[in-house]
Amino acid sequence: MSDADLPHGPGPAPSIPDLKRKLRTSRRLNLALATMSVFLLVVIITQQVAMSGPSGGGVTPTSTSTASGQTLAEKVARAQANDPMAWGDPKAPVVIVQWTDFRCPFCAAFAKDTLPTLFAQYIDTGKVRFELHDAALFGDQSVDAAVAARAAGAQGKYHEFMTALYAAAPASGHPDLPKEKLIAFATTAGVPDLKAFAAALDDQKLHQEVIDATAAAQQLGVNSVPFFVVGNQVVNGAQPLMNFQSAIESELAKK
Repeated sequence: MSDADLPHGPGPAPSIPDLKRKLRTSRRLNLALATMSVFLLVVIITQQVAMSGPSGGGVTPTSTSTASGQTLAEKVARAQANDPMAWGDPKAPVVIVQWTDFRCPFCAAFAKDTLPTLFAQYIDTGKVRFELHDAALFGDQSVDAAVAARAAGAQGKYHEFMTALYAAAPASGHPDLPKEKLIAFATTAGVPDLKAFAAALDDQKLHQEVIDATAAAQQLGVNSVPFFVVGNQVVNGAQPLMNFQSAIESELAKK
């Protein structure tokens, strides 16, 4: 029986180039699924070995790299130029990704007690690229606050807005963040066009961006904040400064 006699089912038989293209697509999909599985596995391990304490969580080092050779942080990072939600040299040897909620007291504690030192020691010195990702887990006002931060970021004031908001956060519990408070934080942050900022609070596109980012975080298994990936290490919770320094130094030592 010749190739022409073989049954191909309905429609024309696929050509060799078509088959090769489909095979390449299948390989890329399998690679993406494998990468996701690795990340979810690390998250599960983190949750299983989490240390007790007021901030929850712990540090989980892993030697696992993605199939592309990137670290876990590099794989989940946006890695976008001029990203208002990221700081540091895009080519820094270590990437940190943090998931945060603006109504989370532990996120506020990290922002106030730990992040300034990380800026001075690692971000401003070109050793670390730091990205924030939304995980608005505590209701509509969490989404609203993340929208407000993005609106401030559109005017070059994301970090200043975040700093103002977290500076006013209570030691425990989830703060009430109505629109008038968000505008007050924007004023403190020096957002230049407050009228445009206030209008952006109702921007459905920004709301959808936050909702999509939160859904993506949950798909990765991020269901508590703050949550970090430092290179190939997972840091769960607002750990002491020395834990972050240790994780960063160990990642730098691999470069």
